[in-house]
Amino acid sequence: MKTLVESTYALATLDAHGVATLTIQGAKSLNIVEMSTLTRATAEHFIKGLRDLCEGVRRTPVPVIARIPGWALGGGLELAAACDIRIASRTAQFGMPEVKVGIPSVIHAALFPRLIGQGRADWLLLTGELIDADTALAWGLVNQVVDPEALDDTIQSLARSLCALGPAALRQQKTLLRRWETLPLAAAIDDSVTEFGKAFETGEPQRFMGEFAKAKAAR
Repeated sequence: MKTLVESTYALATLDAHGVATLTIQGAKSLNIVEMSTLTRATAEHFIKGLRDLCEGVRRTPVPVIARIPGWALGGGLELAAACDIRIASRTAQFGMPEVKVGIPSVIHAALFPRLIGQGRADWLLLTGELIDADTALAWGLVNQVVDPEALDDTIQSLARSLCALGPAALRQQKTLLRRWETLPLAAAIDDSVTEFGKAFETGEPQRFMGEFAKAKAAR
């Protein structure tokens, strides 16, 4: 639990360090033996810690990339789902096996129906069965699958591309994506108008459009 709290706090302080993008990689899985000793009260306390970490990732103002080298199960897969972009090794395996050990999948498993569709989410959470990386890609659970030896270079290349973009525009875009999750379509469209106007107060449109115009004129 201490690690969850520390990680959640670190996410909350990113703004102070000028972070442009963030990569989260796999960590040690949860200890089933230890979890078997939980009571109702301690179980709720534990799962709230994981909820806060996953929600911290979702609310982090910069793009978050999930690095998935191998197994992504249960809470680990929920943490990956909370990220903005997921890149997996071709050898990765994915699953939500909670029902096989007597508990339901909760908290950020709620993201799966909108991420991969209701039918696929039903299968994943009700059966507890695993899927491979190619299936995860076909379902939209991950954005990209690469050979294991190419995983780090692929993520570093993406991170560099993101860092080259306007940081204010990226933060605005992530803010809009989170708001669009709950707003009705018409409200989401109208809400975007204000953000578009605010972008021109950052100086980024003028800089990037100016550079584009200069490059075009030089051809």
